[in-house]
Amino acid sequence: MTAVTDKPTRAPGRWAAPPRPVWEERPSRAGLAGKGLVLTLACLGILFPLWIVVVTSLSSRKAIDEAGGLVIVPQDITFVAYQELLSGGQVTRAAIISVVITLVGTLFSMAVSVLCAYGLSRTGSLGHRWILMILLATMFFSAGLIPTYLLVQSLGLTDSYLALILPSAISVFNILVLRGFFMGISQELIDSARIDGAGDFRILWQIVMPLSRAVLAVITLFYAVGYWSAWFNASLYLNDQDMMPLQNVMIQLVQKQEAPVGLGQAIKTGELSGLAVQMAVMVMALLPVAVLSPFVQRHFKKGMLTGAVKG
Repeated sequence: MTAVTDKPTRAPGRWAAPPRPVWEERPSRAGLAGKGLVLTLACLGILFPLWIVVVTSLSSRKAIDEAGGLVIVPQDITFVAYQELLSGGQVTRAAIISVVITLVGTLFSMAVSVLCAYGLSRTGSLGHRWILMILLATMFFSAGLIPTYLLVQSLGLTDSYLALILPSAISVFNILVLRGFFMGISQELIDSARIDGAGDFRILWQIVMPLSRAVLAVITLFYAVGYWSAWFNASLYLNDQDMMPLQNVMIQLVQKQEAPVGLGQAIKTGELSGLAVQMAVMVMALLPVAVLSPFVQRHFKKGMLTGAVKG
């Protein structure tokens, strides 16, 4: 007689589904179809607007006029909008400013956040409990917009790029995530390094940070996206239009509903539409985040969950 078993059989292979727990029912065909339908609709809801923006930015003035505005079906593809935007002028200057602000701001924020989180993760450090309580208080209470503006003005940071970095340089939430991850590192490993004569900075640089690549990658992405997408500080503290970053220039283009002055002969002759310029600027603003996110995605789950749970 052949033995009867309740274990479900599955075909071997790399993409075979993992075995289910005994208490979990197998999904019905209707359930699987419903899940697939919901996921498909969610993906379309995200990708369809992006498709329209990209196609419109690549369309000629004739195609946009025939479509009555936004273009869905590609036709008469042209890269004139991107050529004009990248040929110099306000948009090119704003893109360079945004890149520099993002790089410098992210580096500064990560340096301060890592140092602060490492100090707070060492329970024997001087005053770490009081400093932690003060940081937690700032998550629930703030001075407000007017006192913050007066402080920035009194420090002479108005019409300065430092005003785009310093007021929002630190996120207490990111510090707490880093602290939770650092506290999960084996204390014996750190003690053995101290016995060998390593100081705090060497332990942080050669032991803690290499073991924390996942959470560092995620927090770096958070800071970088925050600096790249920020527009409020620039509109509040900058008066010179030549100093505006890319996000503020994009807002100005959308609000004016027309192409900016000085984009070349393509606009004057009617070859290029102002709507195509607006969509092209949006694509330029979205492109860095879309390119960097997949490289950090594999670290996201490990970095966020480990840092949050162990904290």
